[in-house]
Amino acid sequence: MSVKQNIGSVEYMKKRIPKNAKYEHIKTRLDTGCSLTKYMERLEEIKKNYRYRKDEIFKRMKVTTFAQLILQVASVSDLNESETDDGSHAAEDDVSVVSSADLESLPEHINGFPSDHQDAGDGRDVCHTARSTLLSVISGVGELNLDQKTQNDPIPEPDDRPYPDCPYLLLDVRDRDQYDCCHIIGAHSFPITMLSRTMNPYTRDVLEYKNAAGKIIIVYDEDERIASQAATTMCERGFENLFMLCGGLKVIAQKFPSGMTTGSFPAACLSSATSLKGRKCSAPQQPAQPAQPAEKRWWFTLDELNKIQEHLEEILVPSNTNSRMSSRLSTISSQSKASSRQSLSTAGRDSSRLQSSRPWK
Repeated sequence: MSVKQNIGSVEYMKKRIPKNAKYEHIKTRLDTGCSLTKYMERLEEIKKNYRYRKDEIFKRMKVTTFAQLILQVASVSDLNESETDDGSHAAEDDVSVVSSADLESLPEHINGFPSDHQDAGDGRDVCHTARSTLLSVISGVGELNLDQKTQNDPIPEPDDRPYPDCPYLLLDVRDRDQYDCCHIIGAHSFPITMLSRTMNPYTRDVLEYKNAAGKIIIVYDEDERIASQAATTMCERGFENLFMLCGGLKVIAQKFPSGMTTGSFPAACLSSATSLKGRKCSAPQQPAQPAQPAEKRWWFTLDELNKIQEHLEEILVPSNTNSRMSSRLSTISSQSKASSRQSLSTAGRDSSRLQSSRPWK
């Protein structure tokens, strides 16, 4: 009669390697594509930075997708400006064909304006000569009224107006004070309290972009608390081209710390960004810089676009790919060395067999 005994114990499977607080920040660089640790880190990041709900009726846009949109719009606007400048230079060349002497020699009944010499005695300041009038007609300005004084309105600089034919309208739904401290470059201040108005709750820009073909509206805040409410309300009122920027300024502070915003990030965004960086690497923390007010600008500078491009490349192509590639190369080299050794050993065996098979003389 044999007694059936259990081999081993269940407690052995429950044992874990004791953790050392000194090496908790060290992470593996091997990416097999199905790492459970990185999957759990991803879930933790989603729970910390995003507020997903099952009953969402609005669409979301990633920060990386928005960065790509910024780069595309900036490149297209620069191309259009260069083409416009070339066209204006060509028009000026066509106008310059007519000499000034020929214009001054034209009679008065052609242009309908007296000359400068006659206006000097009248005492009225009329600055429209035959040349200026004819050039205005050629340029397409049209008729001018002499009774009203011409007002030379200053032409706005490129930074004082949004990109021409911009495909997106960016709305900051926080309070005006928070907008003045920090916001994304090119964003309009649209506090969520405006949606509670009974008369004229939307601005002219919002009405122009509402359900327009080829245009979208993007709302954002600091951590999706207010933006989700604003996006839900606007979608319920018929906005079909509305998107919410995932994570808001908190995710932008982590992934794009420079180049995309103006002013100083809120304290909550900085604390989350520093905690994430400290968990990845034990780099010394830099001293906090004094808070700077945000500038109301619509265009990104070349330096800011370059920084956005650098951060975007770092996110899409992480720096640890070098270590991954080096590990693959080392694996391939070790395999090649092993195969060469195996081939040498087989060649030695074959030579020894041939020598042993030779007849003795």
